[in-house]
Amino acid sequence: MTVFTKSLTRAVGAVLIGAALSVSVAAQDFPDVTAISLEDLMNLKVTSVSKREQKLGVAAAAIFAITQEDIRRSGARNIPEALRLAPGLEVARIDENKWAIASRGFNGRFTNKLLVLIDGRSVYTPLFSGVYWNVQDVLLEDVERIEVIRGPGATLWGANAVNGVINIITKGSAATQGGLVSAQVGNALLGSGGVRYGGKLGANVTYRAYSKYFKWDSSTDHGGQDAFDGWDTGRVGFRLDAGSPSADTLTLQGDVYRGEYGETLTGVTLSAPYATTFRNDGRFSGGNLLGRWSHSFDRSNTSLQVYFDRANNAATSLLDDRLNIFDVDFQHDVRVGATHNWIWGVGYRSANDHATAGTYVRLSPDERTWRLFSTFTQNEFTLFNERLRLTLGSKLEHNDFTGFEAEPNGRALWNISPTQSVWGAVSRAVRTPARTEQDMRLDALVLPPSVETGGLPVRVSVHGDRNFNSEDLLAYESGYRVNLGRALSVDVAAFYNSYTDLLSAEPAAPSVDFSRESVHLVAPLVAANKMSGATYGSELFAEWRPAPVFKLSGAYTFLRMDIHRDADSLDASSPDPEGASPRHQFSVRSAVDLPKNLEQDVTWRYVGALDGLMIPGYYSLDAHLGWSPTARLNLSIGGQNLTNNQHLEFRPDFIATTPTVMKRTFQVSARWTF
Repeated sequence: MTVFTKSLTRAVGAVLIGAALSVSVAAQDFPDVTAISLEDLMNLKVTSVSKREQKLGVAAAAIFAITQEDIRRSGARNIPEALRLAPGLEVARIDENKWAIASRGFNGRFTNKLLVLIDGRSVYTPLFSGVYWNVQDVLLEDVERIEVIRGPGATLWGANAVNGVINIITKGSAATQGGLVSAQVGNALLGSGGVRYGGKLGANVTYRAYSKYFKWDSSTDHGGQDAFDGWDTGRVGFRLDAGSPSADTLTLQGDVYRGEYGETLTGVTLSAPYATTFRNDGRFSGGNLLGRWSHSFDRSNTSLQVYFDRANNAATSLLDDRLNIFDVDFQHDVRVGATHNWIWGVGYRSANDHATAGTYVRLSPDERTWRLFSTFTQNEFTLFNERLRLTLGSKLEHNDFTGFEAEPNGRALWNISPTQSVWGAVSRAVRTPARTEQDMRLDALVLPPSVETGGLPVRVSVHGDRNFNSEDLLAYESGYRVNLGRALSVDVAAFYNSYTDLLSAEPAAPSVDFSRESVHLVAPLVAANKMSGATYGSELFAEWRPAPVFKLSGAYTFLRMDIHRDADSLDASSPDPEGASPRHQFSVRSAVDLPKNLEQDVTWRYVGALDGLMIPGYYSLDAHLGWSPTARLNLSIGGQNLTNNQHLEFRPDFIATTPTVMKRTFQVSARWTF
């Protein structure tokens, strides 16, 4: 039974063990740690902060870039594991195929304040306001970088980019020429394989195509019972790039996928014992097609992006949902003068959703279409010989849920010296309603008959409400960056977030239901906007390179949340969001290039307790060690959770899926390029 269910009831009544042998692929694909200096990192081009290329070191935001080198050397087996490398993110596994990932609090299976994109295509589902992390995947070798913004990004990316933005950016096809074959096997990851080939169709046209498949074994719950949460997925995709960066460029890319997964689910019944735990099966499939055209003028650039995304997600006892999204986005980037850049754009999105009710969840109506119109503008000024950068802008949106929304922001960065800078920002962002918050009915639990209920069982159900409004954030941020010589860099960020109109579950008048197999009382809880409060905290990242062959990095995150129900709220069931996010997190990671083409990486993490979910804090140690017999062959073995074989990381807060323990795992990999 989940913590959420228990709260509803109250409302109504040490040693590194593994080693790894890995190889570096050709030097032109994966530079070793000695090839990337601190200056290179600060000059790394990022696009998520301003929707134009800029150096990471001059971005007035808390941004971190996970590079391809980071992913490769970490031994990450999927995108959520790669995201553990980003400071400030909360990454927790629920079971073998589900994750809770958030930035600056409010974590959950469907974290609704974090926007996630893959190559500019939003994978944030409007059904639950979250991300199906078991669906989102790419060939990891094709990832160029993952840009992680902690804090609002709504001015450029729109509603739901409230507490952060994750932008997964894959390489252009020109950077993936030739062939690649990869394979992986382990005690949890039973098998994984990928094939990719890239070539040329002309002087200015390149392409690549890939195929990928993996299968994970099921894990166990805290009592050692099989949770039947294994999963497997196959996907194929392509990318084609044409043109010249100095004139017109065209990108066309797409993917199709299909997968199945399992889970152990607890549902409700109207007769004793009033709850049943059973194996539940799910499946998903879909595809997407994206086209992007860019044109360069003398002093400006334009781009037009169009994509279509189809996703089918079906869980036997929950929902069978089919979602189609069509999206068009145009932007124009203008250099007005030597010190002024202006970017503006317009967008349109149409989403059509059809949901077939399951045993415990249903939507009314079962089909709905909603549209989003948006426009944004942002101006960036550089003053005092580029020592001061000012950014002012706003996004205006109209959606079918809440009408017009405005999301302005102002940012400033001051270069104190060539090696240090300070920045600050004030932003407004909103989280628009999910369809479930307006149209859903979820049977959460059944209370046994009692004298108070007239001898009838009580079915507690959670209902959406068409009057549910957007959640609102006003964010204040600041940061400081410094390079102390060429060996040490430090990046510090602090924030204070003020939230209003947060989701609450308000009790409504009970009624008697004669429509089912048993007469019973219904106690509804209705979605409302009667919570508010604030969060504040700080994030520190430091990197030290005492020698060309050695890198040591560390991160620390402090988070404090003060969220409370409004004075007129009657909600006594919603869990405290502070209890679902750790107050303290820190990590240390080392990367060493050894003689004889060996490389070693070790990551140690600590995550604080989740008191609201009754999960204690835990330590985790991952390791990766490598060797290159040839420049094109990659052999590897890695280990995760090497000092801790039995710990939970999260409990679901919405649907009663049984959480499973994180175990000690090992895997062996091979990668060959040709």
